Amino acid sequence: MNDDTVTTTAAAPGASEPAPDAPAAEPVAPAMPVAPAGPSPASRRLLRAGAATAAAALVGVAIGVGIIKTQYDDPAPATAAAPSTGPTPTATATPYGAKSNGSHFGSMRDLLLPVPAGYQPGPDDGGYGNDSEQNGEQLAAEMDADLQQLPKDKRDKMRSYWESMHVKASGVRTYLADGNDLVIGMKVRQFNQQEVQRINEYTAVFTGDTGLFRVGPAVPGHPEAHCYLMPAPPSAPIDYLECSAAEGDLLVVMSAEGVAPLPKDRIVALFTLQLDRLASPGASV
Repeated sequence: MNDDTVTTTAAAPGASEPAPDAPAAEPVAPAMPVAPAGPSPASRRLLRAGAATAAAALVGVAIGVGIIKTQYDDPAPATAAAPSTGPTPTATATPYGAKSNGSHFGSMRDLLLPVPAGYQPGPDDGGYGNDSEQNGEQLAAEMDADLQQLPKDKRDKMRSYWESMHVKASGVRTYLADGNDLVIGMKVRQFNQQEVQRINEYTAVFTGDTGLFRVGPAVPGHPEAHCYLMPAPPSAPIDYLECSAAEGDLLVVMSAEGVAPLPKDRIVALFTLQLDRLASPGASV
């Protein structure tokens, strides 16, 4: 079966190469979430971006994660079938999908879950808005700006690590529950498939073994997905849940913030819809 064939199973990541030298660093626990003045999270700026996943990525640099360079193939167009009595068939490009090797093609906005029933477009996620995508060049420029505060030697190593990941694109979409009591942010970032898997695995360990996070719900049908709740006192009026999963060359991070207690089943159901959309052949239309 060639790489352009859609299948029901994404390719497993390959073996890791020897880890390169990397700067020493220690993970920093995400800050305690601050409850908003009002009962509705919709009036506040959307959730902090993937705190635990970001920490995992930084720790990955610190421990010298080996990078396996993956050659991404260009998406292959699909030919639409035409009835025998119709005109000559013409080739039409599949707008988005997944290949048998686990790589995805198409717009990040197409890969993100459309706003489902019971939700409406949510508030802006910082400068990303509530429905956007960024290409690799835009993300690299943003990273360079963020790294300016670091010493040059560490900045150079971080930039080298970023370049080795072959970051292709990123997308974000937010959702506001009709009751105005729950805000969800969905982020999809596409990069080196083996590194996607490693970061996801490390995030599971980091959020499960450090004791910094509360255990979150399971995601049925997606054993590689994991959810965790941010630290919060029992009486906190607002709670925060994050889920992470690896789907081929896509790292998917969902952040949910709402009035406590959170409707965990509803949140997990939305995350499941997103992962099903990305899984082969669920990502193909």
